[in-house]
Amino acid sequence: MEIYTTANDQADAVRRFFSENIRVLVVSVVLGISVLIGWHYWQNHQNTTLKAASFSYQQVSEALFPRDKDLGDKKSIDKDHDVAAAEKFIQDNNNNYGVFIALELANYFVEQKAFDRAEQQLTLAVDQTKDENLLSLINLRLARLQSQLKKPDTALKTLNKIQGEGWMAMAEDIRGDLFLSKGDIVAARAAYTKGIESNASQALQVLLRLKLDDLSD
Repeated sequence: MEIYTTANDQADAVRRFFSENIRVLVVSVVLGISVLIGWHYWQNHQNTTLKAASFSYQQVSEALFPRDKDLGDKKSIDKDHDVAAAEKFIQDNNNNYGVFIALELANYFVEQKAFDRAEQQLTLAVDQTKDENLLSLINLRLARLQSQLKKPDTALKTLNKIQGEGWMAMAEDIRGDLFLSKGDIVAARAAYTKGIESNASQALQVLLRLKLDDLSD
């Protein structure tokens, strides 16, 4: 360890340090500034992208389901164009905005009785989010649709992907209906019973008990 006896010695040591390390210091400062600028740019880019996605989402959603009922007939003329725009939006937005439009587009296809296309949109939505609650919602709708499409085994597999206590009662309700459609009374009864025990809402509990009573007849 160096010992400096005078202020001049200390000053000379400082000058030598900066002379020997000036390049390292400059590079470190430049890198630090670059990282900071890059972070702010990325943040601004993310915010700009999300704002643009939000604005586009509103436009696409309004086109699919006009809030102004007086425009219903007029808008239906351009429905093919609106559906194509919605599908492109979903492809371009691998985020929850894309998921929300996929859900709305699936609803639109259900209204049009295009159930296969609705299933495609819900399947696509599953791949575009990692949010547990949103995934449970999508899978719940997908299982109902697959049940309507007479795909009970596929629907049962979809129900197995649902997580979260808040979704269990609804999932068991559908599961019971699926087993009933397959003629498996025992499994249907077990599903309805589990649904009642899974913190079901009062209305759903009443429905599940009615279904259980029907199985006893």
